[in-house]
Amino acid sequence: MTETTASAQPQDLAGKGAVITGSSRGIGAATAALIAARGAGVVVNYRAKAPRANKVVKGIEEAGGKAVAVGADLTEDSGAQALVDAAVQNFGSLDLLILNASGGMEADRGEDYALKLNRDAQVNMVKAAIQAMPAGSQIVFVTSHQAHFINQTATMDAYEPVARSKRAGEDALREMVPVLDDKGVTLTIVSGDMIEGTITATLLDRAEPGAIEARRAAAGKLYTVEGFAAEIAALVNKPGLEQAHTELVGGAGDFLQN
Repeated sequence: MTETTASAQPQDLAGKGAVITGSSRGIGAATAALIAARGAGVVVNYRAKAPRANKVVKGIEEAGGKAVAVGADLTEDSGAQALVDAAVQNFGSLDLLILNASGGMEADRGEDYALKLNRDAQVNMVKAAIQAMPAGSQIVFVTSHQAHFINQTATMDAYEPVARSKRAGEDALREMVPVLDDKGVTLTIVSGDMIEGTITATLLDRAEPGAIEARRAAAGKLYTVEGFAAEIAALVNKPGLEQAHTELVGGAGDFLQN
């Protein structure tokens, strides 16, 4: 958790309400802290582990920020609406939605879970959110180079179903751009390479030993959780972003060559 106090940061998000899905740990938690430090009230979303989410909220509050933990499974119909309602009820509005939650490598969640979470749940979350978001709001979809470029560049066998489902989610959100334009809501895509210390990277390295080292060698360096979260946060409320802008964090040299 960042030790930077909210008062030391520009308060460009003061008075705004934010939802960050999958924010009880990792990239989502680090991003939540950065967004809260800029004045936003943040809904910290978790699926099952409330103590972990409460710890994130406590860290934000101790740094002078505002946050609330809300349990919601995005693959269930009621999950998205619960997060929207929490932002409006606790912070007065929903102005920022960061779609960070993803998965699909869980062995106990069913064969179609990746598509349900990485495509269907993302679309449902956006549909619920834009009913409450005022013009000028922003939606940020977090993905990976392995998913963003899956139609051009093969990825590890263990990750391919997840990558394809995340690309399907990205495509589905891009198809919603006319609706977002009508609402005055901007979509931003943030794509990064494998991130050191994440659950996905750990599972991939377990399934295919050496996977992390191979990506590190190909990319030159891999971002840490905190470093990637800072890149996501830097795109929030950034002036001049075009609709559906795609930010390739750290570049994507070997992907772009294919």
